Amino acid sequence: MFKITKAVIPAAGFGTRHLPITKAVAKEMLPILDRPAIDYVVEECVESGITEICIVVSRGKSMIADYFDRAPEIEASLKHTGKENYLKKINAYQDKVRINYVRQPEMRGTAYAVDLCKEFASGEPFALLFPDDVMYNPEKTVTRQLMEACYETGTTVVGVQDIPPEQAVKYGVMLPLERRGKLTLIGGYQEKPAIADLVSTLTSLGRFVLTYDIFEYIRKVKPTINGEYFLSSAIDMMAKDKPVYSYTFDGTRYDMGCREGFLKANVEYALRDDDLREYVKELLPK
Repeated sequence: MFKITKAVIPAAGFGTRHLPITKAVAKEMLPILDRPAIDYVVEECVESGITEICIVVSRGKSMIADYFDRAPEIEASLKHTGKENYLKKINAYQDKVRINYVRQPEMRGTAYAVDLCKEFASGEPFALLFPDDVMYNPEKTVTRQLMEACYETGTTVVGVQDIPPEQAVKYGVMLPLERRGKLTLIGGYQEKPAIADLVSTLTSLGRFVLTYDIFEYIRKVKPTINGEYFLSSAIDMMAKDKPVYSYTFDGTRYDMGCREGFLKANVEYALRDDDLREYVKELLPK
């Protein structure tokens, strides 16, 4: 029986929808309260049992590696001033997960980013988490749900939820063949279809568990007119050759790639915070 211990986090995008701040700050470092979005994604990996992560970065993203690195000067200052409670916050993952980095030299799509991690995967199935999507489920992480689905099926699993058609067309949707509870055998993967062409509203929302043979299909992907290679095309080809499942996960998803999702995440996480809840309630319209 295989065990999933690795995860890939592609974090090389431009963050266009958050300009102008993303000229200087990596979009993955935009905060939800006092933690950057990517911190919540790494936390999800750790809580799912992942022990090794590969983060795909690009020029201008060095702050991500700096954030997860040790900061001896700050640590010494915190100890000296009796603020050792902050040490747990800034070193939350030091002994729990190993974080590796791969440099992406140019923007060529999601399949290209994943393909850079082939050596890291080392023949094993792995989780894939897009940091634009922050997931909240205090009982069982979305990644853990997909890992368990992969253990059950032995196949690639795409994390999905049913969302309204006008929202589904912004993402990728599944061609459902056979439903079994939360699992759906799929026959294909539509990337951002026109609303008239929607085959379902089972929408891919940034979480996957991929078997190692995904790399065979990535190599077959043809570029778009813009020269990009999409992971959805590789999964679509795989689903036409062998079983691939989607899994309708439980959890709240925040789209950190847009201002609305960023704002919603900050408000709702603040309402869950014991120190901020009442203050935020006072700020919100009655």
